[in-house]
Amino acid sequence: MASAVTLKVTNRSPKKPIKKLPANIEITEKTTVQDVKDRLGALAGGMDPERLGIFDPEKKTLLKDRRALISKHKEVMAGQEILIKDLGPQMSWTTVFIIEYLGPILIHLSFLVLPPYIYSNSTPLSKSQYLSMAMVVLHFIKREYETLFIHRFSLATMPVFNIFKNSAHYWVLSGFNLAYWIYAPTSYTARSSPTIDMINLVGVFLYVFGELSNLNTHVTLSKLRSPGGTERGIPKGYGFNWVTCPNYLFETIAWVGIALVCKSFSVLIFIGAAYWQMNQWAIKKERALRAEFGDKYQRKRSVIIPGL
Repeated sequence: MASAVTLKVTNRSPKKPIKKLPANIEITEKTTVQDVKDRLGALAGGMDPERLGIFDPEKKTLLKDRRALISKHKEVMAGQEILIKDLGPQMSWTTVFIIEYLGPILIHLSFLVLPPYIYSNSTPLSKSQYLSMAMVVLHFIKREYETLFIHRFSLATMPVFNIFKNSAHYWVLSGFNLAYWIYAPTSYTARSSPTIDMINLVGVFLYVFGELSNLNTHVTLSKLRSPGGTERGIPKGYGFNWVTCPNYLFETIAWVGIALVCKSFSVLIFIGAAYWQMNQWAIKKERALRAEFGDKYQRKRSVIIPGL
């Protein structure tokens, strides 16, 4: 490849063109996707570069890896062209995660004072209800901690609209849905007996095991990527020899523990919805690992639960 190559710059959406977008841009062997976004953003009148989506001209696939070299994209170099689209207002992944996880924390804690205003026959919370609250709140506090100090995101931002979709899942299903039924004076969680206490102990054991194991897998995944990096690797170690995404396996186990303590159908609804989504992500993850690493990757027959 020559020291510099000129790529044609084309609006992918002619009906919604980006104003002041240059007709072409020069790249070198060291020019990354992020470099191109930064330069195009500046040339387009100071547009936020994170709003700019770069697509190859052949398959029209979004170039997601911001640190990837443009010169290594065969379709781009073959066509000597890149397609540009305005992806709309963006927000950092960290900010989105913090907001969506904050909802359930605040909603469940609010039921320390809300029951008299919601239920006509309000009674003091039972031990199981307090325990349920602690487990749910601690689960999402752990997620906030992981977002701030452990997770390393390959993408810098996501569309702002996603915050409403993502927050609806957590604020509604694991927030209002769980809280309203769990803390009701007529709920099964409000009851108390030696048998219930034994079931709660089993639930707490599964919860602690699931949460700590989930944290361990997240640390393992984090170590595959350098700070600020976008590189991918083959995850190995505890849980990863069993299934594609042991983090989802342990997440499910932790929520089964919560379900045993809460004894509410509302928790099963959340588990079902969450498991369906995690299964979709896990299937895509398995396909991506096979495609990227080939024979170097030990293929898994199960993506979340061993044997399924």
